[in-house]
Amino acid sequence: MPRTRTSAAAPAPADALGAARARLPFVAAGETLPLPLRGRALLREPLFNKDAAFTVEEREAFGLHGLLPARVATLADQVRLEMAHLERKEDELERYIGLAALQDRNETLFHRVLLENLEALLPIVYTPVVGRACQEYSRILRRYRGLWLGPGDAERLPERLRNAGAGEVRLIVVTDNERILGLGDQGAGGMGIPIGKLALYSAAAGIHPALTLPISLDVGTDNAQLLADPLYMGTRTPRLRGGAYDAFVERFVAAVLEVHPRAVLQWEDFKQHNALRLLDRYRGRLTSFNDDVQGTAAVVVASLLAALRLTGQQLAEQRLVLLGAGAAGIGIARLVRAALRAEGASAEVAARAVVALDSKGLIHAGRPGLEEDKREFALPAEALRALGLSEPERHDLAAVVRHVRPTALIGTSAQRGAFSEPVVREMARHVERPLILPLSNPTSCSEAEPADLVRWTGGRALVATGSPFAPVRHEGTLHVPGQANNVFVFPGVGLGAIVAGARELTDAMFLAAARAVAAGVSAERLRQGALFPPVSALRAVSRAVALAVARETTSGTGRDEELVAAVDAAMWTPEYARYVPA
Repeated sequence: MPRTRTSAAAPAPADALGAARARLPFVAAGETLPLPLRGRALLREPLFNKDAAFTVEEREAFGLHGLLPARVATLADQVRLEMAHLERKEDELERYIGLAALQDRNETLFHRVLLENLEALLPIVYTPVVGRACQEYSRILRRYRGLWLGPGDAERLPERLRNAGAGEVRLIVVTDNERILGLGDQGAGGMGIPIGKLALYSAAAGIHPALTLPISLDVGTDNAQLLADPLYMGTRTPRLRGGAYDAFVERFVAAVLEVHPRAVLQWEDFKQHNALRLLDRYRGRLTSFNDDVQGTAAVVVASLLAALRLTGQQLAEQRLVLLGAGAAGIGIARLVRAALRAEGASAEVAARAVVALDSKGLIHAGRPGLEEDKREFALPAEALRALGLSEPERHDLAAVVRHVRPTALIGTSAQRGAFSEPVVREMARHVERPLILPLSNPTSCSEAEPADLVRWTGGRALVATGSPFAPVRHEGTLHVPGQANNVFVFPGVGLGAIVAGARELTDAMFLAAARAVAAGVSAERLRQGALFPPVSALRAVSRAVALAVARETTSGTGRDEELVAAVDAAMWTPEYARYVPA
């Protein structure tokens, strides 16, 4: 039986405030919440604060008269006012700081503002502005959020997890800060990523913020600029490496399993080798996934499936060239092969469907010094010969595109401008509707800009990008580049796993998520070349993804109407609860 929000509640803590915090995510419409806070103490608690929306009765009951202006505001009034505050700020980083301040003051209002203005605020709360926020984090930090865990905490990690507050945590996003977007090691500043991801979980999938926990594994930094900054807030040592790093992560996982055994954990922005190692090591022991690996892969597969609705081709007919063989590239290669096998393609067809390059050129089995985690999709010698690529040569992107004639060109390289005009024009010579995905973000790292891709292909390219770009008009036709944003996948995956009580997140679940995202693209969007739904549809897409993942998890063991009801019951809408004195 799937677990609803009510059945997922943890035992109430002994103290009244802890009981209120634990109960808050499960308060249904029309119910009241006993609250032991009064006066300014209540206004200082972001989970419970309503600002001017406290009713006259609540102001009397909780000693708030005189501490607030006379007018009782509605939630809608407050949303309009907060958007007006943001519109007065001309700098995007200042908007980020303003939203963070709102989140630290009034969580319900913050999430309602975000939910009602997703298209406008997604680029601020997450990429691209969050990248700048991570770079400036020690200088813009106003109030501490989440958990910061370092090697000095190793012996007391369960205690540190309990310090986060009362109630059961169902969703954790954790980073070790080493590969923040395309910006690299940001040290303690990487905390901006888990905070932003969890805000999107709440807005898109309705997971109550009281059930979530952002965590930074502050294991030092190799960023010399940060180490020299007198205002840097993190651990001022070189990064922990090797066996000591692995031992610390092992203790962390054990602590999570002890304190929050039903939590779904998302590994976020770990560098390639650690990302893949930790995912493969712990995915069967801890309900966990890596969004950079599996979420990105699901987004790419979703774009392929949506594009096939336009071209009328089969997945087995596609040839993919990947520029970038880090965690994201490896994840894409793995899931595309899994998708091909699921559709009945032979192992040989699946293996040859993806050709990848890294900073050293084409990845093939005979390349000296090839890293172990790239061997699984290295082209064998016979495949090289079949493509007309002689093994001893170092092939660049242009040569690979010329020989492979890909139907899809995918970039996860963080190399600005890597999809050059000659490369794109060569690809377009052989493909009627070339699919081109410059996925690296923030915008400064994108492999190409949609306007150029549309122009170089005579308006034939289907384009999706990692960062948001404006529509492009070419010869009188409007082309809408879809944003291949993982936000279409990870919130629904997390919600579906929580509701269905998944013990492991499998490739089949991410394929189910990809199919749900592709199915959510309207015919009109496809006619405009957009391969993803609009961000304004994110809540509906997340619900569809959650249902797909939950159905895959339960494999028909329960009634579907019960599963639908459980997902709907788990999706919190940001509204104020009614309070009575405890």
